[in-house]
Amino acid sequence: MNKLANSKVVVAGGSSGIGLAAVELLNDRGPIVIVVGRDAEKLKKVKDTYPGVHTSIVDAADRKSLDAFFKETGNFDHLIITLSGGKGAGSFKELNLDHLGEGFAAKFFPQLHTMQAALPYLHQGSSITLVTAISARARIPGTSGLAAINGALEAMIPTLAKEFKPIRVNAVSPGVVDTAWWKFPDEETKWKTFVEYEKKIPAGRVAKAVDIAEILVFLTTSEFITGSVIESVEQHEREGAVNACSSAVSRLCI
Repeated sequence: MNKLANSKVVVAGGSSGIGLAAVELLNDRGPIVIVVGRDAEKLKKVKDTYPGVHTSIVDAADRKSLDAFFKETGNFDHLIITLSGGKGAGSFKELNLDHLGEGFAAKFFPQLHTMQAALPYLHQGSSITLVTAISARARIPGTSGLAAINGALEAMIPTLAKEFKPIRVNAVSPGVVDTAWWKFPDEETKWKTFVEYEKKIPAGRVAKAVDIAEILVFLTTSEFITGSVIESVEQHEREGAVNACSSAVSRLCI
């Protein structure tokens, strides 16, 4: 049975990367899909590609904007939050703590504001799913700031699941995923990193956005999973990631 048919799903940050891949999967399963983002041009592309999908320009860092959006949207069934940012990486000795604060401002607080603003409009059987990152536990040199941001989100999941019961709360914690997040190194460095990573992990390839999106969609329909952080990598894959990333761009690896 298609559990998503006739439901309403909000995807925050769904105009690119993992969020957009989730929108594509959801669009094939029958729910009303609402994509929220800041970039009007990206949202227009989503609307042009998927005419049945609704879009709304909302800055998740602006609580008034979020409150107004959810009030207008009304009751809905599932919330997927894929909001992210690029700041917070670097060797701790040289880490700009102001940049780390900006990293929290781009990912940590917008995810919390989005959840909090959405809660009055969710119901029994609803779900909230966050996207964090394996940097929370990967112990890769140069990612202590990213570990702080993602680890803080992941630490909240089990407690929020108890507070929000019977609304389910989970997170997906990806490893290296080939998305626009990797725009910071040059192409040669990026692909060298990917090749080294692929040699050391059981899957034998870097994840695609759709690989993570499939887990997100699964969690919206799995009625007996809550309070969990689903890793898309295993321990030996994390160890492989340390070696691969350290050999190329460890200072900025997820």
